[in-house]
Amino acid sequence: MAATPGSRGSGVAGTLRRRLTTRDAVFVGLGAMLGAGVFTAFAPAARAAGGLLLPALGIAGLIALCNAISSARLAARYPVAGGTYVYGRERLDPFWGYLAGWCFVIGKTASCAAMALTIGLYLWPDHARPVATSALLALTALSLFGVRRALWFTRIAVVVVLAVLVVAATAAVWGDPRPMDVAPGAAGSPTAGGLLEAAGLLFFAFAGYARITTLGEEVVDPARTIGRAVPIALGITLTVYLGLAAALLTGAGADAVAGWADPLATVVAVSELSWAAPLVRFGAILAAGAALSALLLGVSRTVLAMARDRRLPGALAVIHTRHEVPMRAELVVGLVAAAAVWTADLRDVIGFSSFGVLVYYAIANASAWTLSRSERRPPRWLSAVGLAGCVLLAAFLPTTSVIGGLILVALGVIGWLVLARRDVKRPANRSSE
Repeated sequence: MAATPGSRGSGVAGTLRRRLTTRDAVFVGLGAMLGAGVFTAFAPAARAAGGLLLPALGIAGLIALCNAISSARLAARYPVAGGTYVYGRERLDPFWGYLAGWCFVIGKTASCAAMALTIGLYLWPDHARPVATSALLALTALSLFGVRRALWFTRIAVVVVLAVLVVAATAAVWGDPRPMDVAPGAAGSPTAGGLLEAAGLLFFAFAGYARITTLGEEVVDPARTIGRAVPIALGITLTVYLGLAAALLTGAGADAVAGWADPLATVVAVSELSWAAPLVRFGAILAAGAALSALLLGVSRTVLAMARDRRLPGALAVIHTRHEVPMRAELVVGLVAAAAVWTADLRDVIGFSSFGVLVYYAIANASAWTLSRSERRPPRWLSAVGLAGCVLLAAFLPTTSVIGGLILVALGVIGWLVLARRDVKRPANRSSE
């Protein structure tokens, strides 16, 4: 029985109510993409690509665009919670849908830990993990009261973060920044391998548009809303990132961007706008909070979809009848991410998350390839570029990230084999009763 608005109780399995508009969906995407990635990804990317930071950003943006268009067309065709878990299951094979969902849930739960750690490191570095845990549990609690409340926080955060990013760009170009303690050669050599590694790391900052498609069961008129919201959110984000990267390279140089642990905050601190440095740090905290809020929404909806199909425990498919959210799924995601906070390394998590999400989008592009003309498929060359790009960027991520990602995939395959064995045994057990 579907949950009904205004009723009380712990809820039963059901469907989510459609209430999010195009503007709401755009803010969800911006909140996820204008998150900690913009404050943390430029430095490791510059160390990998050096002066090729802008081309690397362009490659990451191009592949993200291909992924976004494929995902938007699929979401319009299958307007239910779950994203590529559903698309792979329906268009390819249940195994590929399961693998996409597995990579998304594990990779993005790690990203939740990374966002929470960013909050802790910026707010109180000496006690980063306790602060991160507190922030994570607080935002999980907020999400339990419904997507609308979480969306209001995201809207406020996006507006403030955009203002902070304008301040950072202004400080870099017109604030006469003075690079300090930066050794020449901190930036990587401009090689093809470094370019692709940087693009893979920068992809971490773009991957938030998946949150729009995983909310497919909660948007009004999915075909129109998702089809518009995804390119709008991605276009705004790409424009902001290109402007920031160009400002940093022009005002401070590639060595400074690579040498500073936090280029955006540091370029303000060493400029004539140094008074605004605390504002930038506050913006980083708010951005990470908004991204974390959007992540919790997206991951829990994929958990919901997998639990409905018994690919995760069926108890996670329960929807709370009063607040109309998958409360158990949200609680589990929040608690697992809180546990990961105490073992996660921020930079390794970025690469690990990128690997998982690139696998997820590779399956999305393969699924979009199978759409027919009547299903408004995207141009097949676009899906092919997206698929090949995802595989290429995943292969050129840092070695530790690739190894961790392959272990992630192997664990997923083992899980699928266990589930397949359970499904084979179930009919025999029933027939013997």
